[in-house]
Amino acid sequence: MLDGALVELIYDRAKGETAFAVFSDGTSEVRPFIDLPSGDCLVPYSPDNNLIEHRVVLLPSGPEEYGSDTELLREIHAFIHRYVDVSPLFERVAAHYVLFSWVYDSFNELPYLRVRGDYGSGKSRFLLTVGSLCYKPMLVSGASTVSPIFRIIDAFRGTLVIDESDFRESDEKAEIVKILNNGNARGFPVLRAEQNREKEFDPRAYTVFGPKLIATRRAFKDQALESRCLTEDMGVGKLRRDIPLNLPPAFEEEALVLRNKLLLFRFRNLRKPRSLSGELPESIEPRLRQIFAPLLSTIGDPETRREVVSLAEDYGRTIVADRGLELEAQVLEILHRLSESGSELAVKEIAAAFSERYGEEYGGKVTPRWIGTIIRKRLNLKPRKSGGVFVVPVSEYPKLRHLFERYGLGEDVGDIGDVSEGVEERPPELF
Repeated sequence: MLDGALVELIYDRAKGETAFAVFSDGTSEVRPFIDLPSGDCLVPYSPDNNLIEHRVVLLPSGPEEYGSDTELLREIHAFIHRYVDVSPLFERVAAHYVLFSWVYDSFNELPYLRVRGDYGSGKSRFLLTVGSLCYKPMLVSGASTVSPIFRIIDAFRGTLVIDESDFRESDEKAEIVKILNNGNARGFPVLRAEQNREKEFDPRAYTVFGPKLIATRRAFKDQALESRCLTEDMGVGKLRRDIPLNLPPAFEEEALVLRNKLLLFRFRNLRKPRSLSGELPESIEPRLRQIFAPLLSTIGDPETRREVVSLAEDYGRTIVADRGLELEAQVLEILHRLSESGSELAVKEIAAAFSERYGEEYGGKVTPRWIGTIIRKRLNLKPRKSGGVFVVPVSEYPKLRHLFERYGLGEDVGDIGDVSEGVEERPPELF
């Protein structure tokens, strides 16, 4: 009888055996199989399973004593520092994220850990180093197709470790984004059409909820997805001299020992009560509080807790700023295109062109009044009424020329773009 025991799949590569680690009443044991109360027998994946044999999925070999949580965290931190060059704060965040990944299924929402940079910036080293310590890491290479990834996540329920930039085809990238968009909150499976034995197509739900380590070359276009990521920019400085260019043979054994200790950490901590309220200020937008709270609840060190709260505040300010700048640039791109006609620009026409180009990003709710507010308050232009409609008058074209140059759109504003800044204009009417 299991009676609420925790059960985890383990793999001993030296013996070529898989088994179950069972934790109950504060003690653990290894069993080759488990007899269920129903009379069925639960057997582990075969050691010859392709995913296990080829190290696509990394497993512990058995629970191992680690002392205190602080000692374990110190070992994880030292391992990451030894092989990866990131900022001191992100080292600590990554170490805590490793611990968090081993108890992630205690929560309903979670953040992603992401590194961003060009080729040769150290992204792959980060994914391999930190990923090797996370809960049941699933290491996905760029040679993969997206289709089996749904199935792997659903089968093992571990940590997806993926280089998003490896998926260059638009349809493949769209599928990856679908996994990332659905995978940070429980209860949002991805539906796929599957063929049954009768060769009929039936939809099947695949669970993609779980921790994820991601490497990208640039920011995500989707601001909601961007806000789910704790991000470090790689390759912004010289590589630390003590970082080995090639991983030593001892790397895999060191990672395995830590996974074994983390397995015991999971057994001891998975069912501990945690509070998701308290230290995150109300000034941080709800989505960010939602993803930072689970990570913060696993951090005991007061200094690191304060730093993570500060990091959440910085993320909030950056997201708000980026969101505003992106919107301004989009409206200016429409203004630049329409200004080629050399005539006054009707706000209604600007709104229609903006809706056609960017409407889906804003839920299709683009109105002339909203665009007019952006033109006035964000771009500091002064529309006026002409012939019963609001327009951007000729007198504003010198300002437009400056804005186009500032946002990298060039200076040209059509045939009437060289008007004098001293052209008289009527006072703008309010919307």
